[in-house]
Amino acid sequence: MSFSLKELTRPWKLFTLGIGIGLLIWGSFYYAAPDWDIPISLIMAFFAYLSAGWSMHVMVERRWHNFPLMIFATWWAVDGCYSLYWYFKNPVALELMRAANAPASLSLYWMCGMVWFWNGSLRELAARLDRK
Repeated sequence: MSFSLKELTRPWKLFTLGIGIGLLIWGSFYYAAPDWDIPISLIMAFFAYLSAGWSMHVMVERRWHNFPLMIFATWWAVDGCYSLYWYFKNPVALELMRAANAPASLSLYWMCGMVWFWNGSLRELAARLDRK
């Protein structure tokens, strides 16, 4: 998996990550789900930030040689880290909520992949859109 530090440190991507983390933290207080707390929100957001945009590129650009790693990265960000965390914190919550968490988290993961798909600045995106 090739991560670009330049892409991971773009202000607009970090800003959207911050908004997402804020919404996740707010949701952990607002919704009474036994498996939604601040630590898992931060953990899952971190892994999604590292891999969702790259995973989307693998799919869109048909990088079939990266497909197995993309499947693993997606699983880890969506279910693997969640399951490991709740296995140790509260196995009952894991058993109750895992089936409901997986589709919701996978949907959010791919939405993040679409948001973070663009590799470049917002100025570069606007210039590219002006040319079309």
